[in-house]
Amino acid sequence: MKPMKKLSLFCLLPLRLLPLSCVLLTACTLTIQPVGTGSTDSPQWQARAQQLQQLNQYQTRGSFAYLTNEKKVYARFFWHQYNPERYRLLLTNPLGSTELELVVQPGMTQLTDNQGKKYFSDNPEEIIYQLTDMHIPLDNLRHWITGLPGEAKDFKLDSGYLLKTVSYRHNGATWLVNYQSYDTSTIPALPNRLELTQGDRRIKLKMDNWTTK
Repeated sequence: MKPMKKLSLFCLLPLRLLPLSCVLLTACTLTIQPVGTGSTDSPQWQARAQQLQQLNQYQTRGSFAYLTNEKKVYARFFWHQYNPERYRLLLTNPLGSTELELVVQPGMTQLTDNQGKKYFSDNPEEIIYQLTDMHIPLDNLRHWITGLPGEAKDFKLDSGYLLKTVSYRHNGATWLVNYQSYDTSTIPALPNRLELTQGDRRIKLKMDNWTTK
């Protein structure tokens, strides 16, 4: 295994994403904002959760922001879920150059940096933190990104039985997930804007489109 070296470019990415492309993509997407309150014990939520759990293969892309008091990272992201245990996360700068590629499968994580160097680990969250100083709760994010609570037991639904908020405590830290809007052109409806907060950390995701199988 190669020694871990911090990826310096992630500290130099306070670049704004191209606003025109974001506007054009948003215009093609039907969105709704989570409002009201629905019961987590309802048959409607149970049916929706089961439907989401059956989404074993999907792709989504959009904009990513990681914000703290000390650093601001802006990037484009592409997430490809091959099956429930294998996925690929790609982060690129606004010019399209790869900054980080993460491939996760059971027992092995491969991270490729912006110089093409490869690093290996059995813990995707740890390897990203060691190389970029970014805390990203990947184990649950792959569930949260589709509108499932993952390991969290504390969550709220809107009146349409869409996930509205999630509170997840792990290793002494609490992640709060706020769902800001959903894409209703997909079946089932999938999130297209959400924000994660933990202390002074904020992770903002905006999904431009979804492809499901």
